[in-house]
Amino acid sequence: MDTARQGKVPAETAVATQPCLIIEIVIIDPQTIPVSIAYQLLTSAVIPRPIGFISSLSPEGVANLAPFSFFNAVCGEPPMIMFSASNRLPLKDTLRNVQAMREFVVNIVSEEIAEAMNLTAADYAPDVSEFDVSGLTPIPSDLVRPPRVLESPVNMECRVHDIVEISSRPMGGSIVIGEVIRFHVRDSIIDKDMFIDPDKLKPVARLGGPSYSRIRDHFDMIRPVVKK
Repeated sequence: MDTARQGKVPAETAVATQPCLIIEIVIIDPQTIPVSIAYQLLTSAVIPRPIGFISSLSPEGVANLAPFSFFNAVCGEPPMIMFSASNRLPLKDTLRNVQAMREFVVNIVSEEIAEAMNLTAADYAPDVSEFDVSGLTPIPSDLVRPPRVLESPVNMECRVHDIVEISSRPMGGSIVIGEVIRFHVRDSIIDKDMFIDPDKLKPVARLGGPSYSRIRDHFDMIRPVVKK
């Protein structure tokens, strides 16, 4: 591994009234390390990552269900989300399905369905539905053909806005951007002001490696307003 350590801050450069700060930094050039190590650094540093539990439908009518931790909201008007599917040969079922059908559903993963979600992460044959593997219940969507997950507290029906290949390398991938055209939110987790309560949603997030996290603590900070 091509690394360099940043030297210690000399004691004489520290402000007299402040304690001496000693920091060591590992500097890593991603071009000089194995791709798997760069991926490991990325996914263990960018945490926690929300999970996009994507249901899609193949042209042959097989319902697919797969989790993606490269996932987030990207636009407010219209509401849009993105997820990134890594390169595979053959293509991941989800990517192949959304390319063909141009529709999908995002199902938020709560603590109650975390283990079932994990069961869908294996590489099953295209003719196998992960709904059957996980025991989760498919229910019809309103505006798109892929089914929703009944047990998920929030479902977002999406139409594909764009699919962008960001790297053709073996561990590269494509970003799928979808416009949310219908929200389904469990009544018990949303308040009168249309905020979803994270303590009731109980979302599960991805950390590095096999690790996940729960929300057990949160705090508020009011955004500053600059007077003009």
